[in-house]
Amino acid sequence: MNKEILRLAIPNVLSNISIPLLSTVDTALMGRFSEMHLGAVGLGALLFNFLYWNLGFLRMGTTGMTAQAFGGNDKAKILNTLLRSVLIAVLLGLLLLLLQKPIATLGFSILGVSEANESLVANYFFIRVWAAPATLALVTLNGWCFGMQNAIFPLIFTLFANLINIALSFFLVWQWNWEIEGVAWATVIAQYAALILAVIMIIFKYGQLKIHFQRKLFWVKNEMLEFFSVNRDIFIRTLFLTASFAFFYRQSSVAGATILAANVILMQFLNWMSYGIDGFAYAAEALVGKYKGANNLEQLKIAIRKSFIWSMIGALVYALVYGFSGDFLLHLFTDQTEVILVAKDFMFWMILLPLFATPSYIWDGIYIGLTASKAMRNSMALSFLIFVVAWFFTREFSNHGLWFSLLVLMITRGLIQGFLYLKKGAEIN
Repeated sequence: MNKEILRLAIPNVLSNISIPLLSTVDTALMGRFSEMHLGAVGLGALLFNFLYWNLGFLRMGTTGMTAQAFGGNDKAKILNTLLRSVLIAVLLGLLLLLLQKPIATLGFSILGVSEANESLVANYFFIRVWAAPATLALVTLNGWCFGMQNAIFPLIFTLFANLINIALSFFLVWQWNWEIEGVAWATVIAQYAALILAVIMIIFKYGQLKIHFQRKLFWVKNEMLEFFSVNRDIFIRTLFLTASFAFFYRQSSVAGATILAANVILMQFLNWMSYGIDGFAYAAEALVGKYKGANNLEQLKIAIRKSFIWSMIGALVYALVYGFSGDFLLHLFTDQTEVILVAKDFMFWMILLPLFATPSYIWDGIYIGLTASKAMRNSMALSFLIFVVAWFFTREFSNHGLWFSLLVLMITRGLIQGFLYLKKGAEIN
């Protein structure tokens, strides 16, 4: 089981770490211009994170259903899950293009984008939004590969996209002096290049599945209802999660440009941790789903237990790195002295978060593998309520109260999901 977990987790960790590496490069490039550029790229990227997080069911639902079909050796369902998910992903990507102006208006309002920052954020948003169809299709293909117990393909897709993105960002910003427009165009080009690569590789590897396609099976009522029900619940759950981060950034923005810039940088630390730990969560999704589909509850329990062990080892590594290298890492993001000094005051939260937030990430992976979407939705809704209450009682402590409330959110998610699983086991839904 340890080998199975590491076989899936290590490529996922490498793949996931490359994602915040991209935002780290963008943040570092803009940090050389001004606080305004730094805050603008942070807010712009966050708006896309919110959009894509809220559409994260395209990956999560696809992974859980594909893994269970893989465990049950149902090849027709494996193929139909892929086709349904990709179709929905492309349609949603086109919808984002059609609604880009109202989305931007609403997003800028929710995030509290200042008038001074609005033009920079808008420049970034209205360029990068053209990557939406490719980005959502890639997310879906990654999720399907995870369900097929294949962590290598998503690693290749993600590294390919991010290497192109990083190289183009440096070239367009440094050589052509495109500033924030440069990092936006780099993302668009990289996403479509990676999608082309992904389609070619999946057809080459899994093209034989086409013999199992039957049009009438694609529209089977029960499977379609299951597909949309699971994805609906995950969507609602993710709305509450993104609302939490939107609230966090709005309060940061209200606190002023320096606090916002410091929190944008510190959130990169959290992103590095969450994407790394998510490698083990993705492994849990694939294995739990496979053993649930095969009705092998003994192996399912072992997979859960060992996923927690490996993820907590990873969390300890992150806490130690942030504890001993925090000052050095801050200087990699910006040379703005005031921002660095402010960020240092809140570095200890970066040590606590890996240790106390990690269980919530692994429980998410377990619940996705079980397709326990209703329980995920309800636990996140309750956690969001507790998060807001925590901030209300600690807001007098300003930014410390904000980080404390975020820590409470993570701890609460893990505790609630753990309690529900202990109560209902693999039958949870």
